[in-house]
Amino acid sequence: MRPAFSPNLKIEVTLSYLATGNSYRSLQQLFRVPKTAISSFIPEVCEVLYTSLQEQIKIPECHDRWKTIEKGFRYCWNFPGCYGAIDGKHVHIRAPEHCGSTFLNYIYIKKKTNSIVLFALVDHDYHFIYIDVGSNGPVSASKVFQRCSLVDALERGLLPKDGVIIGDDAFPLKEYLMKPYGGQSLQVDEKVFNYRLLRARHLVENAFGILVRTNDKIVCAACALHNFLRNKSPKTCIPRASVNIEAFYLGCTIEGSRRKETNGLQSVSRVGSHQQTKNAKVKREAYIRYFVNEGAVDWQNKML
Repeated sequence: MRPAFSPNLKIEVTLSYLATGNSYRSLQQLFRVPKTAISSFIPEVCEVLYTSLQEQIKIPECHDRWKTIEKGFRYCWNFPGCYGAIDGKHVHIRAPEHCGSTFLNYIYIKKKTNSIVLFALVDHDYHFIYIDVGSNGPVSASKVFQRCSLVDALERGLLPKDGVIIGDDAFPLKEYLMKPYGGQSLQVDEKVFNYRLLRARHLVENAFGILVRTNDKIVCAACALHNFLRNKSPKTCIPRASVNIEAFYLGCTIEGSRRKETNGLQSVSRVGSHQQTKNAKVKREAYIRYFVNEGAVDWQNKML
């Protein structure tokens, strides 16, 4: 009888898989471990990794931590009063047996793609501070957002006074959630607002990284490991060239390598309309006035 694989070997194989996205066949050749064994123990190791590192992903529990995040958005991304950026992404998976069309992503039905949804809230420094993983492919961004526990916390006043998080047009406009203006015929000040919001929201896009051919256990483990590495090696974990760089002198944004390589991730679509409250609109208009007056940055009009 062949001896059991050592814990060290299982971890090496799993980390290699998470870091490279290599197929099980490639890992089999590299580590001389049968593909069937790899497909069996990778989810198990990921579950253990996430259990051990899940404290790396948590919503701030003290005022000082919230203050640090707000200062990061204020001084690094020029978006005061912001405490996080949200987004949802489809993560391609191999559908479980006998699941029918449960995970079929109707947006990419011609490609017969199955997916689960990763919804995340990210801070100013690319850390995941909240994740919701496992909603099946057909679910829209608004439904994922409405169903997750984060919404209840936000409605109960999770954020400091007058604080907001930011998202794209797939999410509803709320007093605590700012989104860009839609449409083509926008005023200059509305374009400025959209640019400033998009600039800060790139954080969550860059934080997703490469998550392909995976499942919910693997996604959770990858997010936890991402935060662990950000904390342990912040200067080397995300090389500068891997994230978006704003070229102010050219009036454009240079897309980082990490964004170019996210072939396994597609944006979660917007479905239906969102009712916007009067107070939410007033708050967004207040941001517009700030961004075009005392909060203006020298280069913003070049980036419109």
